[in-house]
Amino acid sequence: MKRSGVILLLLLGAILGVVGPAAADGAQSGADVHVAQSLGDRDLTVIIRRVAEVPGPVHVDVVTHAGSPPGEITLTARAVGAETSTAKVVLGATPGFYSGVVHVDRPGPWELAVDEASIPFVVPALVASPWENATYGGFIAAGALLLLALLLAVAGKPGFALVPTAGMVAAIAVGVTAALLSPTIPPIPAPGTQLDPTFDSVMNPYGRTSVTDFSRPPVNLVPRREGNDLVLGLTDGSSGRPVDDLLVHDNAFIHLVVVSPTGTLRHLHPIRTAPGEYRARLRDPEQGRHAVAAEIARRGGGVQLLRSSIDVAGTGSAPEAGKADVTTEIRETGRPSTITAKFGERDLQPWLGMLGHMIVVGPVTGSPVTAPIWAHVHSMIPPVPGMPDKPDESVAAYGPDVPFTYSFPLPGKYLVWIQVERDYSVVTVPKEIDVPAAKGVATK
Repeated sequence: MKRSGVILLLLLGAILGVVGPAAADGAQSGADVHVAQSLGDRDLTVIIRRVAEVPGPVHVDVVTHAGSPPGEITLTARAVGAETSTAKVVLGATPGFYSGVVHVDRPGPWELAVDEASIPFVVPALVASPWENATYGGFIAAGALLLLALLLAVAGKPGFALVPTAGMVAAIAVGVTAALLSPTIPPIPAPGTQLDPTFDSVMNPYGRTSVTDFSRPPVNLVPRREGNDLVLGLTDGSSGRPVDDLLVHDNAFIHLVVVSPTGTLRHLHPIRTAPGEYRARLRDPEQGRHAVAAEIARRGGGVQLLRSSIDVAGTGSAPEAGKADVTTEIRETGRPSTITAKFGERDLQPWLGMLGHMIVVGPVTGSPVTAPIWAHVHSMIPPVPGMPDKPDESVAAYGPDVPFTYSFPLPGKYLVWIQVERDYSVVTVPKEIDVPAAKGVATK
């Protein structure tokens, strides 16, 4: 009995000395969702704060920008089979943050309606992984078997105590193995980002018994005008069905660039009004054919740039351009060039998660519609001591220099627009750049 007691104490010490299991990498509460929305005459950023508990509140911040009219908007959280929750948010005349609260009563796929706009989002469930269950289950079983073995040993039945002792050793082996191997197991596809979100996939992400190909084919883009709105129809290149699996990419579902015949840029973020249908207000457009480019990220299909054009019967004129001191170091094709805009003050705000954006179109020999190269270049937010790692638009402490690096692939004249945010207003600075051909390369 003494020998059995010693063995049991050694095993108890082994249990207590085992390193705790790694945290489960199941579906956990994610980060805040930031989505830019060109909602009628308003340019908004809708921030859906991460859900801390279910059932519980969902805090929503609506950021208005200069020129957006004041008024009331309605937030509505809805899901299939769930109770709908509605909140009113009064937007003031001063640009900035305005808040509302809606409620969710279950995990799974949801939609947040902002007036006629609809933003899909996922309320995650706290789901333990199989290896986490094996880790804790093994340790709990080992503890129960240890108690049984101790009781049998104290009762003077050491022979019978060997059976739960052997079971305890096996349970410890299972728990330790699961704890040690869990960090090396690849994470499963996350519902809403890599996997189509359904109630079942959110509640039981480990329940799939077969591997599914989540790849997506290219998307077809068909633009049309409806009154003052530009409506985008997105269809699957394989099935022809409406595309309704866009991801939030750089704080928007769609980065829509519209360039007029005279070179005026509009950078819009269309709202989702139906599966495969997005729309944005095209304010005071000019007469003629406009070039249209939509940058999207499709679940399983990566980032895609869709090109088209549309004829507009308008009477508008080009808006006033922003001002900045732009310096360039332009190299021949195929080599990195540097373009830096200096805005004079250290008061720039992040916009779409970046310090600055640069739209590149060219080479332009006539209409921008025929330009072969379209690019969207970023200037990243620099790390600043005392500042958050991922600041939102409430932080105005960046600049004055906004640098970009880009390798122009073809020689010729390019149209470039640099965009930053200051005082909740997007400043657009146009620039023309001539790119020389690489030495020894013949040009047509």
